[in-house]
Amino acid sequence: MGTGLEPLKITGYTDEEFQTPFSGDPYSVMINPDSIKLQRSIEYNEQQSPDSSSSSQKYKSTPSDKFNFDIVIDCTGIVDSTRTVMATEINTLEAVVFTYNGQIHRPNFVKIQWGEDLMFKGVLTSFDISYTLFKPDGSPLRAKISLGFSQYISPGTVKKLDEDESPDVSHLVTVVEGITLPQLCQKIWNDDSYYIQVAKFNDLNKFRNLKGIDRLIFPPIVQPV
Repeated sequence: MGTGLEPLKITGYTDEEFQTPFSGDPYSVMINPDSIKLQRSIEYNEQQSPDSSSSSQKYKSTPSDKFNFDIVIDCTGIVDSTRTVMATEINTLEAVVFTYNGQIHRPNFVKIQWGEDLMFKGVLTSFDISYTLFKPDGSPLRAKISLGFSQYISPGTVKKLDEDESPDVSHLVTVVEGITLPQLCQKIWNDDSYYIQVAKFNDLNKFRNLKGIDRLIFPPIVQPV
């Protein structure tokens, strides 16, 4: 990883609202990924009218976004002279994203963040390791880790997303390029003053340039008494 480049960071959380960090350290990658794949899809039920030879598609559901990327762990000492033990690297990463957490009776919820423009909240769905370089005794020196995640939204939030538009319920909002957070608040609630609460809920440190953000959760807004 080149000098001055901010590493992609993977943080574990013990609650489905991503408010309570896992007790262990976040995992910062040694070498940033060359590419990241975001998969989005819509499912339909095929319906065919009795008087038609062609079928129509009736909306069924919008599955969770899928997020995939590869990282390289290099323990030769060339990338980072302080990180040269492959087992430690693998165990640290597994503790964040894969290992069963007895406190919550499941693996951790995971937030992936890279700079200001990329942030994804989800759960691990796949973890594949390919060892590509070895010491003479067979100990691995380099590995490629292929990680797959699925977006996670808590059941309570999902239920609220289907309710009427109002500041006291949640909404999952698709971000259009060039729009600002105050403009989104104005569009959803006819009031742009809620943008600070939305930014805090989504762990945003910006509200004008939303580049790199696909969707945001607009939480219930606490009305002043």
